[in-house]
Amino acid sequence: MAAIAYALVLSGLALAAVWLAVLIVPLQPVSAAGQTVRVGAAPLDWSLSGPGQLDLFGQTIPTRAHFDGPIRPRLELTRIGGDAEVARLLRSGDHERLTLEVGRKLASGWLRYGAWETAVAAGLVLLPLAAWTGLRRMPPGRTVLVLVGGLALVAAVNAIGFYLLASSTPEALRDVRSLQDLVGDSPPDPVPRAEGPPLGDVRAVALGDSTAAGTGNRPLPDPSDLDRACDRSADSYPQALARANDWSVLNLACSGATVRDGILGVQILGEQVAPPQIAQAQRAAEASVVLVSVGANDVRWSDLVQLCAISPSCDDRASTAYFQDRLARFALDYRRLLRMLATLPQHPTVVVNEYYDPFGADVSCLENVGLTRQKAEVLSSRLAALNAVLRQGAETAGFTPVKQNFEGHRLCSAQPYVQGPADRAPLHPTAAGSLAIALADQKALPVDANAN
Repeated sequence: MAAIAYALVLSGLALAAVWLAVLIVPLQPVSAAGQTVRVGAAPLDWSLSGPGQLDLFGQTIPTRAHFDGPIRPRLELTRIGGDAEVARLLRSGDHERLTLEVGRKLASGWLRYGAWETAVAAGLVLLPLAAWTGLRRMPPGRTVLVLVGGLALVAAVNAIGFYLLASSTPEALRDVRSLQDLVGDSPPDPVPRAEGPPLGDVRAVALGDSTAAGTGNRPLPDPSDLDRACDRSADSYPQALARANDWSVLNLACSGATVRDGILGVQILGEQVAPPQIAQAQRAAEASVVLVSVGANDVRWSDLVQLCAISPSCDDRASTAYFQDRLARFALDYRRLLRMLATLPQHPTVVVNEYYDPFGADVSCLENVGLTRQKAEVLSSRLAALNAVLRQGAETAGFTPVKQNFEGHRLCSAQPYVQGPADRAPLHPTAAGSLAIALADQKALPVDANAN
């Protein structure tokens, strides 16, 4: 009976050591295709198969592919950019070598992580066993037997978890050609070049949605049909930067734009068709600054606010799950945008604007539309989650995230920077709000970018 109890305790100790090792062993960095990815294991799931895990800008996205065994891969994107080897291979047309390199390095990182996890798990077993044998004052021969038994058991657990049940994982990772292979979202078609002459006098380009378009404020003095369809304003923050710096700014932002439909793809606006903003931006080949405001339409922010206003509460499981799903989808699309911005030949300073929180402590002016203090707090928390994705993505790509703070000038204040429920574009910045965004961006720009 004592031997059985000892074996059970030792088995429990080995399983606990493996579980703890998976939690504490650092993910292993690998670089391929202009990206740095850390490879490791997702938290243990005792089912015999299931998806792996992709950590993208703070969002946990299950992989499309299922992996055998309770120990499954976890990938975390830590850098986006180009490198000389990728550029050379793309110029030479050697795409097959490039795609093979991605999978090979992921598999190598997984095996390296497995070796580290095994070593750490062994150490986690040896420490308590050594302490126990010392306290019991066991003779040397028996001490060695206990320690070797513990090592053998943890090695067996790892052999079963990593090298038997998960034996197909390295081969599955070698088949990966891109992160989209793992999450099941195909990359979009290449963005076509925009027609028209180069815009050599443009100093800054603005990409994004109605926040950058300045929707709800004064119209442009001589708007085109597309300017009207996109609700572009003379009081947008790109226009404010243009006036402050005497710049020529190309504001391509459009109300309703998302990453897919507006920035990387065409946007249908009734009878008007807006070409991809990124394609138009490439005409400004000498622009030194690119301003980006995107994400609210991707997560359906307007729909979430309206649903919140008419619902008894905003943090129910259904709306929370919907928001998390939209946020994970946005993280994938946002990564594509960041990679495309990183390949712009002029290497501009890229500023990614976070969204301001429109809700202050006083929400009395919103009660007649169904928004209470508690509901506003839920909406603010979701904006914070979106901003975390924007910030982490920008930092991963080496760009500049800019936090927007309307403290003291939020809705229901004496001088709000946000349009209210009765204004033309509720929750959008006023002219003063757009100026505040412009000032924050100006402060974030490097000195040489501010120079005229």
